[in-house]
Amino acid sequence: MNAMNNQDLINATFGNQPPAPVFDPGKARQLLAAAGYPSGFDAGDYACDSSYSSVAEAIANYLAAVGIRTKVRPMERAAFLGQWKDKKIRSILQAGAGGHGNAATRIQNYFVRDGLYSWGGYPDMDDLFIQQARELDPKRRQTLLHEIQRLAHERVMHAPLWELGFLNAIGPRVEESGLGLIALHPYSAPYEDVRLKK
Repeated sequence: MNAMNNQDLINATFGNQPPAPVFDPGKARQLLAAAGYPSGFDAGDYACDSSYSSVAEAIANYLAAVGIRTKVRPMERAAFLGQWKDKKIRSILQAGAGGHGNAATRIQNYFVRDGLYSWGGYPDMDDLFIQQARELDPKRRQTLLHEIQRLAHERVMHAPLWELGFLNAIGPRVEESGLGLIALHPYSAPYEDVRLKK
């Protein structure tokens, strides 16, 4: 099995790496004040899959530190996914995507007007998506997909709240950790292949 580094995986799936977000509470408070909210504001509920409620609580605390007040509302996974898909969640929504596919399948779900989990879109991005779907040249298709991702980042269609980082162990007792055996899969998997040394 040949190992692929992160940039190889991004390129293979037409992903475009945006600039890393910067944690700067002072700048956040300054931007809120400039937007007319010097004392912050009430953002309503913070909906999340209940399996990630502890992460949501930590993020709610970070938001509160800059003046964005919210109340975490954990939901059972099926109810959360159903309300997200049906566009019934109207305040902060903590979501993540772990589905297979490439950048085009993710863009279709989250950035295109009729996407399963999108709340609208932009006509220019919808047009670019149609163009990339018809494009046979991989380099041209990658250029179109990168442009859509650049526009989504510039328009702040989604805000990065946290980076998915699972606790997976490797060490002197681990013969095969399972990390990296499935491309783009963040877990130690398949579990049948995780082995400890005797």
